[in-house]
Amino acid sequence: MTSTADRLAHQQAKEHGIGTNKSAVKFKEQDYEALRQQCLERGRLFEDNYFPAEPRSLGYNDLGPYSPNTRGLVWKRPTELCSSPKFIDNGATRTDICQGVLGDCWLLAAIASLTLDNQILARVVPPGQSFTENYAGIFHFQFWQFGDWVDVVVDDRLPTRDGKLLFVHSAEGSEFWSALLEKAYAKLHGCYEALSGGNTIEGFEDFTGGISEIYTLNKAPPNLFQIMQKALKLGSLMGCSIDISSAYETEAVTSLKLVKGHAYSVTGAQEVNYRGRTVQLVRVRNPWGQVEWTGPWSDGSREWNYISKDEKSNLNHVAEDGEFWMSYSDFIRHFSKLEICNLTPDTLTSDQVGHWNNYQFEGMWRVGSTAGGCRNHTATFSSNPQFVVRLEDVDDDPLDGKDGCTFLVGLMQKDARKKKQLRQDLETIGFAIYKVFSLGFILYKGCSNVHLGPDVLLRQRAVAMSSTFINMREVCDRFRLPPGEYAIVPSTFDPHKNGSFILRVFSEKQAVTEDVSEEISESDVDPHFKRLFKQIAGNDMEVSVFELVRILNNVMSHRSDIKTDGFSLETARLIVSLMDKDESSMLGLMEFHLLWHKIQKYLEIFKHHDTDNSGTMSSHEMRAAATEAGFHVNSAVLQAIVSRYADAQYAIDFDSFVGCLIKLEMLFKMFKALERHDSGKIELDMQQVRAWPCLCTPGGHPDDRDSFSGVCL
Repeated sequence: MTSTADRLAHQQAKEHGIGTNKSAVKFKEQDYEALRQQCLERGRLFEDNYFPAEPRSLGYNDLGPYSPNTRGLVWKRPTELCSSPKFIDNGATRTDICQGVLGDCWLLAAIASLTLDNQILARVVPPGQSFTENYAGIFHFQFWQFGDWVDVVVDDRLPTRDGKLLFVHSAEGSEFWSALLEKAYAKLHGCYEALSGGNTIEGFEDFTGGISEIYTLNKAPPNLFQIMQKALKLGSLMGCSIDISSAYETEAVTSLKLVKGHAYSVTGAQEVNYRGRTVQLVRVRNPWGQVEWTGPWSDGSREWNYISKDEKSNLNHVAEDGEFWMSYSDFIRHFSKLEICNLTPDTLTSDQVGHWNNYQFEGMWRVGSTAGGCRNHTATFSSNPQFVVRLEDVDDDPLDGKDGCTFLVGLMQKDARKKKQLRQDLETIGFAIYKVFSLGFILYKGCSNVHLGPDVLLRQRAVAMSSTFINMREVCDRFRLPPGEYAIVPSTFDPHKNGSFILRVFSEKQAVTEDVSEEISESDVDPHFKRLFKQIAGNDMEVSVFELVRILNNVMSHRSDIKTDGFSLETARLIVSLMDKDESSMLGLMEFHLLWHKIQKYLEIFKHHDTDNSGTMSSHEMRAAATEAGFHVNSAVLQAIVSRYADAQYAIDFDSFVGCLIKLEMLFKMFKALERHDSGKIELDMQQVRAWPCLCTPGGHPDDRDSFSGVCL
């Protein structure tokens, strides 16, 4: 599990541009330029200790150390395989990508689509790499991973058998960019075998940072061909496949030479004049580099005799290269699924209209705090993370003539392929979208986390939902809704499931993300409290930390409806630190009066949320209870609260509840005191860091060197 300190460091890195394609995160902290220079100075070829030329880099089962599939395998560099190896020879083309024995056709179909646009290719395959100039046996590639661009370094030792590459290779055998790209992607995911089986859109997204849609072709919308044409003009990547009904059909070849359960890439969509009528054609590529469609418009078919030479030349009609044309009507009849990856605005520099505006949020589901499950689980559903989007401008030229705001929502769970290696199942995920009505919230531009309670969510129907809850890496759907504010609630299907995710929203027009502000109210002093205070405090009219512990525990011991382990000295010190206005380290009349009313208020809230009268509060109730107390906490803070204050059964007793709210109030006050110009940010020097009270530490004592590992607001 990622620590809070790691998350804070990641957030700060993002603010400084780290993780963009121009300043990618260095995978395993390996710096390509520095490593290459070291190798050149020492006169040695690079050997990657993080992804060694050893069996463990191949796989764990079918490609495991004792598998017959790895017998006779030898790792060799391209310079050992041919006399004049090339990284890229006369430009990267789709014929450079031929599948080997690894079942990663989905990845190769995505790689093939990269070659259609040199700008996209250069994001993944940094230019200037070769086997001649400054060759040191080291190469690097960049991939998008859950919101960050990551730079992955590899050596050029590749798995071979009988002098030939075992996995992806070029048709000529002398070009190696695709084989090295596959190796870098395997390193990113742990081993080659981790790439076996998948969906082309995963490769599309990891090569572009885009967001993908899936169309079921037997239910294709009437304008899908036009959507495909527009997508290709905007540089979108597309793939298609034929569903299988059983494992026996995997890679079965139909009578017209289409391969079932196999990933193809779609590389063109054109209209031609055929015998006086317009025919829509789709160009498809098989990453095998062979086995092509033999129906109408296939290579050598008679249909080509009835179109002009100019049109034939424009279609770049080449035979026996794994790429073929077919009519759009045959395409939707024979293929089952089309995948389109929509690109972010920074992927292409074209001024053409239609680029998406994109927004990205990170979140976690944690047992006991934010793992609420789907709407079926009414007791916990509202504890899920929530994100709000304001749609303001309607689409230009809507196809049906009705006003609305088109947007895509993609929910992606992290580390899917690592879970596969650990034989862990993916969680079943989905999301619901709710209309945010006027609720008296104060909204601030630029924030990402909002929380609607069960009194709101459970009293209205979702205005839209993901098409399914499914155990895939990502769920993505297209919506069109009227202008307004909408809360997106991502969740696992069942509650009490841990996981990390990113939520992405792509909108045709600019949108705004918003949050709820936090604000704390205090009660007025009651003048009739003075006599009681004199009896408690004694002659000095001050209550010390030790007296406060005795008073609070004495009061609580007479209540059978509240469970408590007793107020600790630590909690009492926190209370005094918060309420001590005159810095006497004790509480005077005014200060104690304020505290007493605060505790009475917290007791009412605690009892209200102790729905089963157990004397404790469920951690899932903690956010609503904190909100009622005046704190609108986000998911990260709620997770820290549960980690710090809940017991093994995720229950919170009363003294823990009071201690938590006191610390929250202290944190809010300190933040406001250090915030500059309402920026929403503070800067701390090392002494302030050591003194900063954090939720995940026992009191955040200044001598606790790990105190900054908590969530600080």
